[in-house]
Amino acid sequence: MDAIMDYLAGWNLAAIICLIIGLGLLIAEMFTPGFGIFGISGIALLIAAVVLSADTFAHAMVSLIILLVLVCLLGFIILNSLGNGKFSKSAIVLSDKIASASNEVSGKSDLTGKEGIAVSPLRPAGIAEIDGGRYDVTTKGEFVAQGARLTVERTHGLKIIVREGGPERCDTQDCTADDIPDEGGQA
Repeated sequence: MDAIMDYLAGWNLAAIICLIIGLGLLIAEMFTPGFGIFGISGIALLIAAVVLSADTFAHAMVSLIILLVLVCLLGFIILNSLGNGKFSKSAIVLSDKIASASNEVSGKSDLTGKEGIAVSPLRPAGIAEIDGGRYDVTTKGEFVAQGARLTVERTHGLKIIVREGGPERCDTQDCTADDIPDEGGQA
């Protein structure tokens, strides 16, 4: 304990002020998005605290290591508290969760085989009106003009796969899961 007190006795008031404000700014940076002015200013003040307190290069390295350990320890405590402690119940932490049902089109089994109209051109994605509702739909890659009659072949997650034409059934080769376009519209 005497070694710590002897070490801290070598710090002047300006170095201690830079240390406290620098740590405060780094903590503020944890609660703001990005790597902005708080983080840069906090790091600059911590470096200034090390420079102001150090008599020798070895003393500066010891101070830097101690500050690094202190910042890591404070960061761990604060981030752990965000998940489990008092902060987890505060307005700072977002507690809303996405329900698994939101990963699928509601009533998707009701849409298979239904007919609709292309509200916008499908290139291969667009908007269609099916069974009185407007949906984002996609084709297997073909262009469908606005106003064309559509039929829902199937749904897959959030995707509704349609084809131009009436309700005649597609053969099994055309309706495989391999034909579902990816996000870029490629099959």
